[in-house]
Amino acid sequence: MTAQIIATLLPVFLIAGCGTLYGRFRTPDIRSLNTLNMEIFVPMLVFAVLADRQAPLAEYAGLALGAAVVVLGSGVLLWPLVRLLELEPKTFLPPMMFNNSGNMGIPLLVLAFGEAALPAAVVVFIVEMLLHFSVGLYMLSPHTPLWRLLRMPIVLASLAGLSVNLGGVPLPGWLLEALHMLGGVCIPLMLFALGVRMLDIDFGDWKTGLLGAVLCPLSGLLLAVPMILWLDLTGLQAAALWVFAALPPAVLNYLVAEQYRQEPHKVASLVLIGNLGSLIVMPIVLALVFTHVQPGAV
Repeated sequence: MTAQIIATLLPVFLIAGCGTLYGRFRTPDIRSLNTLNMEIFVPMLVFAVLADRQAPLAEYAGLALGAAVVVLGSGVLLWPLVRLLELEPKTFLPPMMFNNSGNMGIPLLVLAFGEAALPAAVVVFIVEMLLHFSVGLYMLSPHTPLWRLLRMPIVLASLAGLSVNLGGVPLPGWLLEALHMLGGVCIPLMLFALGVRMLDIDFGDWKTGLLGAVLCPLSGLLLAVPMILWLDLTGLQAAALWVFAALPPAVLNYLVAEQYRQEPHKVASLVLIGNLGSLIVMPIVLALVFTHVQPGAV
């Protein structure tokens, strides 16, 4: 099992490490790379996975519900503690709720359980992204119009992919293959960008960052366990929710905080120290998953 955990995590951290090393000696325009990824490659992957009729998406409704409960429930669960510790909710809660399901979650699940885990990884990623750009933006700015969601390439790709899949529209193999190849670019690019971002770690507010590194996966797992039991999730879906719940804060939290001027330096500490903490958290969670979950079936 130790070899399996190492084989899963080592590519993730090696690619991220390459990004850190490159960013140390160069100054890549990481924002442009992320924009290209989020507007082209990620939507291609989302559409390809959702449109593929071999993926029985109707069977993933329980997983989607579980992921939504983990995201929203983490905010509700941690709200009293945030008030008790006199932390700023708009600064602390979003990173605890919206996790790194893109940069780390998709590659981790695919490396751990193979290509069969890709639909589950994409489903929880879409749930997290939709909630981030609706509930998350509303938390920072209640006057943000929700119709802006429809302008996001990921949302458009999700709607198109679902329509094709549920409508039974056959797509030619060559088209799906091309979409999968383009979409496949996003996974290593996500990890590389994450590695570059690790250079921005601000240890000036390390206590808050360390608190977040503990509370983010802890709150997620406390919610995931009862949801797995209640929804009777098994196989890859149970494994996906376990991993999803334990993921660190998404890098996107920092970009959004910067855009809305919501203490971006503190959010950067929460995000980046939380991602460093995943070096400890993810091996433990993967050990539990490999021991107690049989991921052979959807």
